[in-house]
Amino acid sequence: MSRDPDLPQVPHIPPSPSRRLLLKGAAAAGALTAASALPGVAHAAPPKAAPYVNPLVSQRADPHIHRHTDGFYYFTATAPEYDRIILRRSRTLNGLSTAAESVIWRAHATGDMGAHIWAPELHRIGGKWYIYFASAPAEDVWKIRIWVLENSHPNPFKGTWVEKGQVKTAWETFSLDATTFTHRGTRYLCWAQHEPGMDNNTGLFLSEMANPWTLTGPQVRLSTPEYDWECVGYKVNEGPYALKRNGRIFLTYSASATDYHYCVGMLTADADSELMDPASWSKSPTPVFTSNDTTKQYGPGHNCFTVAEDGRSDVLVYHARQYKEIVGDPLNDPNRHTRVQKLGWNADGTPDFGIPVADTATGTTAGTTAATVKESA
Repeated sequence: MSRDPDLPQVPHIPPSPSRRLLLKGAAAAGALTAASALPGVAHAAPPKAAPYVNPLVSQRADPHIHRHTDGFYYFTATAPEYDRIILRRSRTLNGLSTAAESVIWRAHATGDMGAHIWAPELHRIGGKWYIYFASAPAEDVWKIRIWVLENSHPNPFKGTWVEKGQVKTAWETFSLDATTFTHRGTRYLCWAQHEPGMDNNTGLFLSEMANPWTLTGPQVRLSTPEYDWECVGYKVNEGPYALKRNGRIFLTYSASATDYHYCVGMLTADADSELMDPASWSKSPTPVFTSNDTTKQYGPGHNCFTVAEDGRSDVLVYHARQYKEIVGDPLNDPNRHTRVQKLGWNADGTPDFGIPVADTATGTTAGTTAATVKESA
């Protein structure tokens, strides 16, 4: 999206002796719903997931899917009009395709939060719901900053979304794509921002948090565009998202312009390291997920991670287009569609992204045309 002018709570618990003992002990106690005691797994015998339908949701970019402990998948994303925040939910990933869509917040007619409503993320923190998103004043549409909404109701479709204000970083510069995660009891915010004096659009930054809308400082730079594949069209690192597995924290991000050059890169840190030390993070020298002519998927990026209905299998969530050539500004092209596919793992414990899978060859139409769009109460 860049321009000039609780670790994501993936409820995956890798197989381990301690987990097997936990399940064995629960069974011995006669607990018929042992699996539901695991974070985010709502049923003892979840249904076998159907093959994923792709695209999952049409014309929804920068997707974020949160699987909550109530057994629902909650979905939000950027609408191509850049004027609202939407929310869907379903008990299955495929069900998000046709789930009713509510508009839970709209851009202001004037002033702050009036334009370029981008990349919302939904997080559950301290018993409340929070949405992080980027927006600009209606009168200065490239003065994009990070903002936060809060809802204390257990059901994010109900209650009131309160505007908590702007996340204040070290500089009043172009900033967006905030994500939050916890590690060893500390909550962090990671985001993209233009650093004064740097010859780029955005780099990636990290800070500890005092509360869900306030940074404690200092903030540190984790990455800046340096490789050729990060600098096509624009020099961009944006859309960070964290996943903790196998004793490491993997931080994915997107790079380059939002056309077919858009791709996913990755930083890695040891789980025992000091995350606020930039030296703890290493950058993969090549992108981990890119466009593919064979499957005809272009510009895959702005990803997040969730877990399959079995409560174990990791799932990659991202957007991509079905064609390579774009007329005009890519940001004016609405056809970045939400997609999902299984995330694999290499023998060395690193994620195996594979390639963006081809469209589902069933004639199934995913997306907003099949959904009931409504205003939330």
